[in-house]
Amino acid sequence: MNFTKPSRRDTLRMMGLAGAAGVLAPNLLVSPALANPPSTPTGQIVVGVSQEPTVFNPLMPRIEVDDGVQLSLFDALVRISPDGEFVPALASEVPTIDNGGLSEDGLTWTFKLRDDVKWHDGEPFTAEDVKFTLELIVDPNFQSWRTTGHSLIRDIEVVSPTEIKWRMEEPFAPYMSILVETMMVPKHILGPLEDRNTAPFNQAPVGTGAFKWGSRKAGDNLELVANEEYFGEGPYIERLIYKYIPDLTVLYTQFKSGDIDIISNQYISPDNYAEAKALTGKVVEVVPSSTVESVFLNMEKPQFQDPAVREAIYSAIDKQTIIDALYYGLPTPAESYLPQQSFYYNPDLPKHAFDIEKANTLLDDAGWVPGDDGVRAKDGVRLSFSNSTTSGNHLREQTQQFMQQTLGQIGIEMTIENLPPAVMWGEYWSMSKFDSVIVGIVFTTGADADVTVRFSSDAIPAQGGRGSNTGQYKNTQVDKLLQEAGQIFDQQKRKDIYREVQEIVRGDLPLLPLFQYATVRGHKEGIKGIEPNINTRIDTWNASQYYWDK
Repeated sequence: MNFTKPSRRDTLRMMGLAGAAGVLAPNLLVSPALANPPSTPTGQIVVGVSQEPTVFNPLMPRIEVDDGVQLSLFDALVRISPDGEFVPALASEVPTIDNGGLSEDGLTWTFKLRDDVKWHDGEPFTAEDVKFTLELIVDPNFQSWRTTGHSLIRDIEVVSPTEIKWRMEEPFAPYMSILVETMMVPKHILGPLEDRNTAPFNQAPVGTGAFKWGSRKAGDNLELVANEEYFGEGPYIERLIYKYIPDLTVLYTQFKSGDIDIISNQYISPDNYAEAKALTGKVVEVVPSSTVESVFLNMEKPQFQDPAVREAIYSAIDKQTIIDALYYGLPTPAESYLPQQSFYYNPDLPKHAFDIEKANTLLDDAGWVPGDDGVRAKDGVRLSFSNSTTSGNHLREQTQQFMQQTLGQIGIEMTIENLPPAVMWGEYWSMSKFDSVIVGIVFTTGADADVTVRFSSDAIPAQGGRGSNTGQYKNTQVDKLLQEAGQIFDQQKRKDIYREVQEIVRGDLPLLPLFQYATVRGHKEGIKGIEPNINTRIDTWNASQYYWDK
């Protein structure tokens, strides 16, 4: 695809690239591997995950492992294919200029919906549900995951049960990608409630997806059951079980023994790759991931206010040795938060170098003086902070120990305070209660590089914002550039802006990028329908297509 200076009309057409095809082939995401799926759902598949899914309302703050469950229970208006094309889901076609769904100026959006979709309780899905969902997201009393883009919607009109239109306050190029991650929720269940944040629905959801809610044993497993009335292709299995195994060693052991059928997030750790690829009866492959592993700093903490401190910490992290020794050389060193396959990636960022001498010089020059205990201090602030990640992730734990040693060489004290995943990624993370964390994040929205939700000053939940800027990063120039890029439909111009944003963030170092993941994924031989998709945050994005080839 040629992105060289397309017109606004061309770019808008790209935003709905698969729209015309979707009219004739509404299930374009069917895997080519689906040669002989069963005529009725048969059997079960157990997916092993290292982090417990805990958020089941798809509009509320969530992490990647929650996506796997939600994508099985719910549908969005559109999906995104592994090739980065938009295809219809609850919509009957993707809006384009050619089919009348998008106006020439990008401000008027019209969605035509399928007429054969039902909620899991049998109620019909209609345009009223779409209107309710879009309005709930921006309700100030609702704890929504993302308001970016949605807050620009005005004058929502339900034209008919199968057609809805609205006006955008201003053009916003990434919005189709945001809609991919915006799953619809039922008005007839949530609408009558005063408090949607604590609704029973949030722990026993009702969606339109290929699977229905079954049962949950907190701390152990979650069972979904086939929705035989599903409007799309599949499901082909009776039960989809997510088994929670927080210790990565135990997770891998259960994959080897056959107790789990698919090893999902956090996958097979690189130190087990050599053994895993030789296992009998298993399919193991290395798959590029858009996840970037970073050390996130809480920018409101006094220890991190000085740019020299952030640069010194980064210089004292020997990330190449971490990659080679702990991750067996599989990941790629990163300087940006974007994956290197992204159209918007900036390849010209400064390259990190492990340099203890430079780190010490930076701190000396900035006036950070070692105390009697060897820990540097300045103006009453000691360079001591905690670092946290999920308990049981042994590679991250070893990374922490390695960092702790090298930071000690420059007079910085780093303590390790790890937490169970459900606690770690709860309010501790979302409300910025940490000093620093090691975390892997997908910063793209589908294939789009808009990071307003991650870096905008008004996207800080701990300061009343709506978004995921948990590092509490603030830069007025970044705010301005992100707003500008969101209103431009010329992809080359957007690319130039996002490259500048990457340059500023790399200079500010609110996060210290370590590497881009290459995940080692595995499943039992005989499971069909598995297809990697770098444009989604989780591998089980298309579990409706899974089946056993008997």
